[in-house]
Amino acid sequence: RRLLAHTPTRVVAVAGMEAELGATTAAMNLGAALVLQGKDVLLLDEHGMAVDSTCALWSLDPLGTLADVALRRLTCEGAAARARCGASVLPALPGVREQSADPRRLWQGDVILIDAVFDGEGRLSELAQMADELVLVLQPHATSITSAYSGIKRLHYAHALRQLRLLINGVADPEAAQQVKANLRHTASRYLAVSLQPAGWVRADPHLRDARRLSRTVVEAFPASPAAVDFRRIAADMGQWPRRPGGTLPVPPPGGTGRAGGT
Repeated sequence: RRLLAHTPTRVVAVAGMEAELGATTAAMNLGAALVLQGKDVLLLDEHGMAVDSTCALWSLDPLGTLADVALRRLTCEGAAARARCGASVLPALPGVREQSADPRRLWQGDVILIDAVFDGEGRLSELAQMADELVLVLQPHATSITSAYSGIKRLHYAHALRQLRLLINGVADPEAAQQVKANLRHTASRYLAVSLQPAGWVRADPHLRDARRLSRTVVEAFPASPAAVDFRRIAADMGQWPRRPGGTLPVPPPGGTGRAGGT
């Protein structure tokens, strides 16, 4: 089907500047929503087997990592674990040189989601730098907004960032979320020349906690809930995001750090 369609694999990195913003939950729910659309989805988890990682939350035990696939010790299908929602999940620990290969060459599905982490200086891994889109998850309160802007500034200077998308999580008032997005877009455009595009927003929803206790996504467990509706809308919109030559970030050189300047 993909050979006939000639559609390249889309790679989307999802990240939050702080813990507890819902970036991992967003990646998992977008993966489940994309599967419902009939997409073949691979979720690369840079959190590894941490307590709040995708593998831990979904109670998965993959047979290998992305490095095993890159070194041809295992195929991607053999290394990854399959979640109940239908998405494949593979740990991809940052800093492992073997994982600097383009993931599109290792897996031929429709969408690769990267549950990305930042290093101690706010930089992306080489793997996440290869994404077509970077989706930054934040919440509509002052601390998260300030942290997001500081993080965008660090990303801009570290990676020559040109564009990213904002996903606003835990929204009680959509109009307030729109204002947050507008303020950040104006400030980033004026002072950093970075284009902030909308990814969408997800409403605050107690069903998210209920789904987590069930080790499932809200998209699967409570499909009529507000958050599930929002995640499905964002997943549907992802197919309409324009493909830009070169992606969001300059591709790091082979074996390089992808860092601007140096240390």
